[in-house]
Amino acid sequence: MDDKKPHAVLIPYPVQGHINPLFKLAKLLHLRGFHITFVNTEYNHKRFLKSRGPKAFDGFADFTFETIPDGLTPIDDDCDVTQDLNSLRESIRKNFLQPFLKLLSRLHNSATSGLVPPVTCIVSEINMSFTIQAAEDFALPNILFFPASACTLLCILHIRSFVEKGLTPIKDENYLTNGYLEIKVDWIPGLKNIRLKDIVDFIRTTNPNDITLEFFIDVADKVHKYSTIILNTFNELENDVINALFSIFPSLYPIGPLSLLLNQTPHNHQLASLDSNLWKEDTKCLDWLESWEPESVVYVNFGSITVMTLEKLLEFAWGLADSKKPFLWIIRPDLVIGGSVVLSSEFVNEISDRGLIASWCAQEKVLNHPSIGGFLTHCGWNSTTESICAGVPMLCWPFFGDQPTNSRFICNEWEIGAEIDTNVKRDEVEKLVNELMVGEKGKKMRQKAMELKKKAEENTSPGGSSFINLDKVINEVLLKQN
Repeated sequence: MDDKKPHAVLIPYPVQGHINPLFKLAKLLHLRGFHITFVNTEYNHKRFLKSRGPKAFDGFADFTFETIPDGLTPIDDDCDVTQDLNSLRESIRKNFLQPFLKLLSRLHNSATSGLVPPVTCIVSEINMSFTIQAAEDFALPNILFFPASACTLLCILHIRSFVEKGLTPIKDENYLTNGYLEIKVDWIPGLKNIRLKDIVDFIRTTNPNDITLEFFIDVADKVHKYSTIILNTFNELENDVINALFSIFPSLYPIGPLSLLLNQTPHNHQLASLDSNLWKEDTKCLDWLESWEPESVVYVNFGSITVMTLEKLLEFAWGLADSKKPFLWIIRPDLVIGGSVVLSSEFVNEISDRGLIASWCAQEKVLNHPSIGGFLTHCGWNSTTESICAGVPMLCWPFFGDQPTNSRFICNEWEIGAEIDTNVKRDEVEKLVNELMVGEKGKKMRQKAMELKKKAEENTSPGGSSFINLDKVINEVLLKQN
């Protein structure tokens, strides 16, 4: 055991879409010579072992996994769903610091015994802001990783201003129809042509004690100008916003898209086999895609958290069927609110020659498959950046959180997508799918997506700004001796 090796402890916000990017960062640090301790909640670690196999993490001497309890009522062992987010946020604020401190003490004792190198830094997701206190207690550098867009971070940092201006909590239950969502947000430097509709939707609450709103105000209060922040984005994608963030945080490092940065870093097969999916992937998707022409298939995936009514699911289903385009649709077991997904035999017969439904997949591999021509997405940031990295245009159906913000940028700023109305109708789905796949607008969006892909590749190649920023944050912060 090399006790001179730097040792980074990484802890993500405990849901799938947040674990994935931090896991990529862990791999990048490992490839740069770090001993890694990756910390999951006990619940998510069980799901990992269920999806990857009980021996998935054996044999990695310097990439290890630890767990802490999440403080929530245990869920049935067979359960394979994302936990209730409000309960999780409340528990993170109240219950995570002490177990995390205990874990750091245990790692400190293991280092004293020569079992692992001494911990030299903590890299935590910004939403796990209790680590700021832990890092102070152990006199360690603490880097905050933000997995979503720079624009979303800017919104969260100014979330208190929405409260001060009386824009949240909302007084009127009819805010969806009374013009509230069209109010311009023109007081945040770096944001242009943004409406309340495009701001993270945590502000759309009528509850004065809303847990989510309180959680993000708390996060914004704890993150101060001396914090070092890593962003999973790149300069050209969000230039104005990144410049505005630089004026708040001098120690800011955009190093995205992480998936490209990782793909362009040589690494051994064993590390490549380490993955962070909590659901088991269905491998037949990739075989099925082989039989289709280039850019002919629509890929549909609403991510790990989005849920919808059965009525909306059926509108999507028949819109896709009526478009007559081949499609691959990922339907999670918990996609429909309060029930399982039941698709009629009529629908199944209608799409039998051109549609495939699967429960989960290796999304990056699917998006980069030559047969994929468009992506119907909820606009989570991972999906957005992975689509850009693959040069694939999007149809956007934002569900919650940062997704309305991402959709605004996809459709209006970058012009690589079109938005589907919240109250989805099959005719609109059919029309937009056809426009995306074979229309003039779709052709222009594809061209722009390919231009952004090229920029993303340049940024993550040696000499590119994201590549340089990763080296900088390692040398200037993570390896800096206290």
